[in-house]
Amino acid sequence: MDQDEESEKPDDEEDYYEEEDEFETEVEESEEISERTDTAPEQSEYSYSEDPFLEEIEKSGEEPVKKISENFFYKYNEVASIPFVTQDSGIPLNLLTLIHSFGYDSTRRANLHLLDSQTLIFIAGNQIVFVDLTTFEQSYLRSNSGRGIGALAVHPDKTHFVVAEKGVYPNVIIYDYPLLRPYRILREGTEEAYAYASFNSVGSLLATVGSYPDYTITVWNWKEEQPILRTKAFSQDVFKVTFNPEDEEQLTTAGSGHIKFWLMALTFTGLKLQGFLGRFGKTAVTDIEGYMELPDGKVLSGSEWGNLLLWEGGLIKVELCRHTRRTCHVGPITQIMLDEGEIITAGEDGCIRIWDFETIDTADAVDESEMIEMEPINEMQVGKNVKLYSMVKIFKPGNSIWFAQDANGAIWKLDLSFSNITQDPKCLFSFHTGPITAMAVSPFTYLMATTSHDCSVRIFDFAAKLFLTQMDFKEGGTALTWAPRVVSYRGGLLVAGFEDGVIRILELFDPKGLVVFAGRRKVMAAQLHLKQAIKPHTAAVTAIAYEQNGEVLATGSKDKTVFFFVVGKQYEPIGYINVPGPVTQLVWTPKSYDDSFLLILCENGYVLEVPVPQVRETETLPTFEIKDLPIKCFHFMSIKSRILRDIEIERRRKRKEEKEKEKEERRKIRLQMMKALKESEGEEEEEGEQEEEEEEEEEGPLPEIFTPDKPCPILCGFYSAPKKFWISLGGYDSGFLYHCKFPDKQAKTMEEQQDEPFDFHLVEDTDDNPIRVISFSLSKFMMFCGMQKGQIRVYILKDQNLQLTDMQSYWSYSIHDNDYGQIQALCPSYDDRFVVTCGADSNIFVFNVLSEEELEEGLKATVPPARIGIETEKRAEDIEDPNTYSIEGARRKREHDQIMKEAEEIKAQKRAKLRDLRNEFEKLLVKNAELPEHMQLHRTISRFIRI
Repeated sequence: MDQDEESEKPDDEEDYYEEEDEFETEVEESEEISERTDTAPEQSEYSYSEDPFLEEIEKSGEEPVKKISENFFYKYNEVASIPFVTQDSGIPLNLLTLIHSFGYDSTRRANLHLLDSQTLIFIAGNQIVFVDLTTFEQSYLRSNSGRGIGALAVHPDKTHFVVAEKGVYPNVIIYDYPLLRPYRILREGTEEAYAYASFNSVGSLLATVGSYPDYTITVWNWKEEQPILRTKAFSQDVFKVTFNPEDEEQLTTAGSGHIKFWLMALTFTGLKLQGFLGRFGKTAVTDIEGYMELPDGKVLSGSEWGNLLLWEGGLIKVELCRHTRRTCHVGPITQIMLDEGEIITAGEDGCIRIWDFETIDTADAVDESEMIEMEPINEMQVGKNVKLYSMVKIFKPGNSIWFAQDANGAIWKLDLSFSNITQDPKCLFSFHTGPITAMAVSPFTYLMATTSHDCSVRIFDFAAKLFLTQMDFKEGGTALTWAPRVVSYRGGLLVAGFEDGVIRILELFDPKGLVVFAGRRKVMAAQLHLKQAIKPHTAAVTAIAYEQNGEVLATGSKDKTVFFFVVGKQYEPIGYINVPGPVTQLVWTPKSYDDSFLLILCENGYVLEVPVPQVRETETLPTFEIKDLPIKCFHFMSIKSRILRDIEIERRRKRKEEKEKEKEERRKIRLQMMKALKESEGEEEEEGEQEEEEEEEEEGPLPEIFTPDKPCPILCGFYSAPKKFWISLGGYDSGFLYHCKFPDKQAKTMEEQQDEPFDFHLVEDTDDNPIRVISFSLSKFMMFCGMQKGQIRVYILKDQNLQLTDMQSYWSYSIHDNDYGQIQALCPSYDDRFVVTCGADSNIFVFNVLSEEELEEGLKATVPPARIGIETEKRAEDIEDPNTYSIEGARRKREHDQIMKEAEEIKAQKRAKLRDLRNEFEKLLVKNAELPEHMQLHRTISRFIRI
């Protein structure tokens, strides 16, 4: 779409080019900041060396300027965030210790860097992960704020790296390498989060840019912890900021619908950072992910449609495409680099292309289209379903090895030598991409299964820190459970639910020792086998649960149904029930309860309880719907506003009592003083009345009683006793755990049901950070909570009961990303030795639970042995078409087809009878014609009948 100059103006900018003084920070202001020393840390608290923290440098005619000593370092323990522990609780800080990360936030921009030829570094939630490419071992650095990490950058000399944080006015921490000591802390460069950071070519300056809401660009003298220049970069998301490698006084930023060129200009008011928006002219406005500065000041950028844009003087000089107007890449270009005299581009199409620098640098428009056609010198298709986001190179003379970040969940090693001995692309690591939706751990050993919207189910040995195997499908995974011992004594049975409503029974086994047939892949440490695929639902499966005796499997879905199956060699359907809302969780009663019931938690505030349905012959039934199953219903009605009102009333009552007590104390003191001074009684009473008037204060109105218009979502829950349960809610009703019970008297319809909790428990600091998942240790001594903002909480239940009467002391640890890393699942291992978590930020973390001893070397999971004959057993027929009928849909279609068949048979019989009658009639007509004329029937009758 062509856009004129006027249409390209941002809504909130009055001039296309910014006014010289808009958002600018003068050098005098920065110098004033640089002379302050009150924010600098004191040597006695942080310095590691014997050198003084501040050095005084004499300048001719000037006062001494204080500088930070080059030998000064902060203490890591003072900089890194630590777990929160309730005061005087006795809970140790090392209750959980991170031992491994199985995830990678591959969709985060520029989340792959090299510190040396053997060390990769990337962000994982609230950690920086270091990966040794020789041993594949990991080490970690904690975030400073505990509120997430925004960006990473590495010094050109690889001597330092930058961790730009998230939070309230977050810090930028510069660590030295390889000792990983905090070297400098840059403060107040943005309001909430950093989006990008980069050094200039010599590493003396650092540029950072913030994200929403301020989008502040700051140029730092990082060694002195001082900002040099600061201004607002743009009014929308800024993806990247870089210095011109040939001129550090020029910078470039790019992002959502813009590119901007910056110049450090000396004006009459001092040094300023002046920005000029790039004008797209006839070219459609585009988001710009990748760009690079050319040595002569021009800038080469990518576009959303895959062509290269050459900018000069703030205008597009030419648009570069391939012959026959094909785009340079299919889709956005994410990175552009100049390497050894050649331009390298990488795109979301998974291709890397090499272009001639001179051709691009000297390109000039030959017609009004401003399009120049050219072909790459070399190109590489990294692989199928590869989406390149960033690339980094090992900086050694003659080296051609690069490492690439694949947004589809991988890290690649690439050889870009393009010679006859060039190595093929090698996938070093493969991870889930996007939110990890479900996780389950083995009840037998240290095995873990995970699934995601990336359509894979993966198996890990979390004790040995190994990925074992995976199986890919056509639809994304949404639910997962590991069959209990009573169902599978080998311990290798899993049930996975998917977005299209299909559940798949998977069998995990150790293939070693099996006969390997020709054409089979190499033997892996573990293998998954599809036993059965069933489609009980028409929407995503959200919950799967085995009944405690292992005889029945229940599945819940967003389609507002719960389906029951008989567990056996082949799972057979019993039937389904309709529920009033999308299912979020299914919980069976524990074995200790007398009867077996299923607790059904619905997203829209309904909680149901149903008994185990009776197994019935379903082959002859017209539908799988179970209409006679008794259902108890609890419809949650908000009581939070009343709780807050009662809390406020109690607070005011206590405050009033305290004031009365203080007043009485003052009165006694005054009486004693007056008695000593022998003052009159009248004066005493008058002054007393005056004091009472002074002490009287008006209280504001009490909080109003409020009920949300839309029901708040039920996130999770569990049984506390027969017919009683705890639930956690999101939205307005977050901040509490609510204790509920099913009412004896049920309304005629579920819509008419209105119920309130009979008890509640205030959960500290969860008004906007609700509990999303809850699980317990085997002894019920610890309650593990996964939070909306990515924290783990562990409550110590000394009474080890589920009434939560002693739910006070807790341990809390920010682990996943605080903005989009909500914890999706949290599971202790079968022996309570480990805890594993997965989040919506693509990360999976493994923790060791309170162990002062080192983990045994060689500790690993035991993969279940293969069944006899499994190598020759045919893979079950899968359901690959998302439009396939569900079980109920197929049954109804079968019934409909049967009815239609019977109707067609009746129609056929009628038609046959009509044909016979017609034949008889034709014979009668012939006979009628043979009769004498006076005996024949009138012809009009026959004509009428023919019509």
